[in-house]
Amino acid sequence: MAGHNGQVVGYVRVSAADQNDARQLEALGPVDRLFSEKVSGKNTNDRAQLQEMLIYVRDGDTVRVKSPDRLARCYDGPSCSR
Repeated sequence: MAGHNGQVVGYVRVSAADQNDARQLEALGPVDRLFSEKVSGKNTNDRAQLQEMLIYVRDGDTVRVKSPDRLARCYDGPSCSR
């Protein structure tokens, strides 16, 4: 995409509503756009903010997460359903 400088996009997920996402937010540092949700990581299709982020990011963007397990429990791709 011509002229796109790239944004820093953050994704934060905690598994339960009573869990605090503050440590993840602190680890990300400053971001241009943040996607955050409180939902189990078992099924990526049930995670609206993850799906929205995947649609939102463009070539040149940087996605920050505290650790890869915040994105998915397996690493064969976002739709992995082991």
